[in-house]
Amino acid sequence: MSSPWVAYVDGGSRGSRGPAGIGVVIEHPGGRRVELSETIESGDNNYAEYSALLAALEYAAENQCSRLCVFSDSEVVVKQMTGHYTCQSAGLRDIHESCKALIQSLEEFSIRHIRRHANAEADRLANAAMDRAYKVKSQVGSVGMLPAAAEI
Repeated sequence: MSSPWVAYVDGGSRGSRGPAGIGVVIEHPGGRRVELSETIESGDNNYAEYSALLAALEYAAENQCSRLCVFSDSEVVVKQMTGHYTCQSAGLRDIHESCKALIQSLEEFSIRHIRRHANAEADRLANAAMDRAYKVKSQVGSVGMLPAAAEI
């Protein structure tokens, strides 16, 4: 059996409905590393955290990953995805269900809570996306999707 892929995910929002972004670092078992940094539609912090998880799950599905271990500094997302909390927010239900559906396609999935300092790379990528979103919002008055991905 192959080793699981590892994903570090983070999302953030500047203000309750301000510029938002996600950062994802995916480490393939062979040493390949992929970074995703994307702006997302304005939303709250929890929505951004879920969006980062969704991006990691979509990447895994698109790249035939069967085993994925996710690390997140969002206690809310981790506890909701593991069933320790129920997802009661109407604004999060759809994205929560989308994540659960993608998880069902994996042979193995785990998600664990880590401290923010242990998630520094994903945090850096999320902040870079928020910076891009803020710049666009201040120039045109709205935020659109501005993806940026890099393979290292």
